[in-house]
Amino acid sequence: MKPINVGLLGIGTVGGGTFTVLKRNAEEIARRAGRPIQITVVADKNLELAKAVTAGACRLTDDAFSVVSDPEIDIVVELIGGCGIAKELALKAIENGKHVVTANKALLASHGNEIFAAAQKKGVMVAFEAAVAGGIPIIKALREGLTANRIEWIAGIINGTTNFILSEMRDKGLSFATVLQEAQRLGYAEADPTFDVEGVDAAHKLSIMSAIAFGNSMNFDKAHIEGISQLEAADIKYAEQLGYRIKLLGITKRTPEGVELRVHPTLIPAKRLIANVEGAMNAVLVKGDAVGATLYYGKGAGAEPTASSVIADLVDVTRMHTADPGQRVPHLAFQPNAMVDLKILPLSEVITSYYLRLRVEDKPGVLADITRILADQQISIDAMIQREPVEGEEQTDIIILTHQTREMNIDAAIVKIEALTAVKGKLTRLRLEELL
Repeated sequence: MKPINVGLLGIGTVGGGTFTVLKRNAEEIARRAGRPIQITVVADKNLELAKAVTAGACRLTDDAFSVVSDPEIDIVVELIGGCGIAKELALKAIENGKHVVTANKALLASHGNEIFAAAQKKGVMVAFEAAVAGGIPIIKALREGLTANRIEWIAGIINGTTNFILSEMRDKGLSFATVLQEAQRLGYAEADPTFDVEGVDAAHKLSIMSAIAFGNSMNFDKAHIEGISQLEAADIKYAEQLGYRIKLLGITKRTPEGVELRVHPTLIPAKRLIANVEGAMNAVLVKGDAVGATLYYGKGAGAEPTASSVIADLVDVTRMHTADPGQRVPHLAFQPNAMVDLKILPLSEVITSYYLRLRVEDKPGVLADITRILADQQISIDAMIQREPVEGEEQTDIIILTHQTREMNIDAAIVKIEALTAVKGKLTRLRLEELL
């Protein structure tokens, strides 16, 4: 049978991995796809790199637009990244009737609504398994494996850089800044790590999963995003003493009031499997009404793990290449005419539990004042630690875990607590999820 011809845009880490794995496993992949899949042209500005990776096995060009306009190309694999030229190329490929495979989570989170609409109109597929959690097939699980379920919530460790940093901070008691430098030295963190450590990368991925889980449009611009750059080693230590671990989680939940869409450092009970995901690994916990909680674990980045997902998409597209568009799996799991516009809840309306740490004067009545303020806001205490002051000091730490309450209530309580003369400095507030 005639091979499927692929145009690869970008031969960097993931592009190189895709080329290598596809070539190495060509026979096995063809047996699964029903026909050979071959990369016939690679576009990259660095032609020397492209030549070194491909070793003359295909045509090379530095003009990506020539690839998306090439009538011989069936599928375009976009691995350039970003939302500028990548968006133009994806839309041009769709306009020319080509299927698109991409690992570009920023592109889909920001412009997915437009891209999927264009693909639907043209009758082509956009596949994006590699855009979320690298080699973990979480998109296929949400879109196909769990279709019998009403998805209730998703909680994911979906950024390996931040998980590596938090693991090192916990294991070695080091500061964020110290561990970040080590992560950069080891290649886990970019020279500019902002997108990773401030939670933006995780929010891109979460927006995609949320849309698939609930049949909603992409809502990245409405996500609440907090990173880990302000997290202190002391809080990781105190959380451990209370039986919890701190992870940067992407959380999306369906509630009667709307959908929660938030990324932030989160306390998780240490006995949960996801709390024990260490280093640069990823894990996604999905709760469905029929199946219960399911956990997906693996490498969230890297050349070959991500290539695994890119090639899985190539196989899927190849299998369905000639199928009636109406019989294909919808881009976001739900039929396009059955998508809904669910409200994204502002953080003030989110209900969860909290970890509070405050520095106070060690004198009678302080704790009573704090608990009174919490009670006034209908916030009940689940657990508390009051540290003995260091000899010679007149201040100590109080750590409080609350039961569930609304974010606006905790906000109001924090303002009043910080106004107490016995409270020194700003209160540290982290959210807590039981993930049951």
